[in-house]
Amino acid sequence: MRLRGTVSKDGRFWLAEVPILDAMTQGRTRREAFEMIADWIETMADSPGFSVTVHGGSSDEFEISSNNTKAMVCLLLQRQRHMSGLSLAEAAARLGVRSRNAYARYEHGTSVPTVEKLNQLLQAVCKDRDFVIAESRLR
Repeated sequence: MRLRGTVSKDGRFWLAEVPILDAMTQGRTRREAFEMIADWIETMADSPGFSVTVHGGSSDEFEISSNNTKAMVCLLLQRQRHMSGLSLAEAAARLGVRSRNAYARYEHGTSVPTVEKLNQLLQAVCKDRDFVIAESRLR
């Protein structure tokens, strides 16, 4: 699984952003910006052994992947819920379940969602957004 990001020059610095994770950082060089965004994601995932690889693309886009898809999905769900300003209980209610643990087990990695379930989970925390699964353009 890869998530798309953008990189751009802003004055003296390069800005790297992964919008789906609401992640942004900067570096003095493009390479440093990539290192910083990888470090940001690894820190936020807070999972032992979790590492991120940045796949450079055109001058303004890149993709990130990790050695642990489960931790990446957990981070995605957590960040989307936080961006929506929802508690675990509110996310569970939007999912149509009574217990907040029914949602939390996916966010904490106790259960790994299928693609269909991941869509339901994302729709629960981001009702007004659609997520597009696309084949990577980078190799």
